[in-house]
Amino acid sequence: MTLPRRFLPSISSLRALEALDRLGSATAAAEELAQTQSAVSRQLKTLENLLGVTLFLREGRSMCLTSDAAIYADKVRGALQQIAQASVNLTVNPVGGSLSLAILPTFGMRWLVPRLADFARLHPEVTINLSTRLKPFSFASEPFDAAIHFGQADWPATQALRLRAEAVLPVAAPDLIAAHPAIQSARDVLRLPLLHIETRPNAWADWFAAHGAEGARITGTVYDQFSTITQAALHGLGVALLPDYLAEQDLATGRLTCVWGGRTEMSGAYYLVWPEAKGRDPALLRFREWLAGQAEDEDRLPR
Repeated sequence: MTLPRRFLPSISSLRALEALDRLGSATAAAEELAQTQSAVSRQLKTLENLLGVTLFLREGRSMCLTSDAAIYADKVRGALQQIAQASVNLTVNPVGGSLSLAILPTFGMRWLVPRLADFARLHPEVTINLSTRLKPFSFASEPFDAAIHFGQADWPATQALRLRAEAVLPVAAPDLIAAHPAIQSARDVLRLPLLHIETRPNAWADWFAAHGAEGARITGTVYDQFSTITQAALHGLGVALLPDYLAEQDLATGRLTCVWGGRTEMSGAYYLVWPEAKGRDPALLRFREWLAGQAEDEDRLPR
């Protein structure tokens, strides 16, 4: 189906619209696009005339987008990102295809990346591009084919492959433990400063509940990533609940010690998620089939 020309504006006019929305002025947009301000203004006026709707509010020599135009610009931004990413993928690997993957920084670096050499050996024709994201996002507006996600398999309009559950250990620097009386129960851990991670707001409450200490009053400091909370624990700032795969090296070297108890499996799991529309992409299919062999659970089917 061929769309009328008015619904297929030029890339240059769409880039001008996106830049104006993001930067807030035609002058800044012109500077970023390496054009004159008058050229950018002409492109924006042409776009407005082509669509037949008001896109800009003018105050003196300045202009800003209407609320409807701002929504349009956001969708245009996503489309431009997808075009750019598709162009990069075709240029980098025109034969075997590529996969743009969003990963959780710590899990991606400590669990996935060490395994990727095996995938590269088996599928040298596929290029894997990695970027980090801490929270779920819209596949419609971000240029990713799939993502590594922690939580439940409930990302809208996606399918998922379960990779592994998460078991945690309460760990701290040996000097911190030595400065406190012997820890003989989960409630004794409350006497120590507790370190919280932003992406697991209920982790400590769930851990105490799992050890018979429901309703414990929990305080402490909050960190945004496992890399920072690990450093805080290493420097004696408190007790961190770390995934076992992340804590094992520091436990083996004695830099951290388990405060009390053993591995405790938590709710949620790590998943590979992908949009339903991407389900038959050849590069993604090869990656999923390989990654299923790395998953810890017997049930390796997407769900």
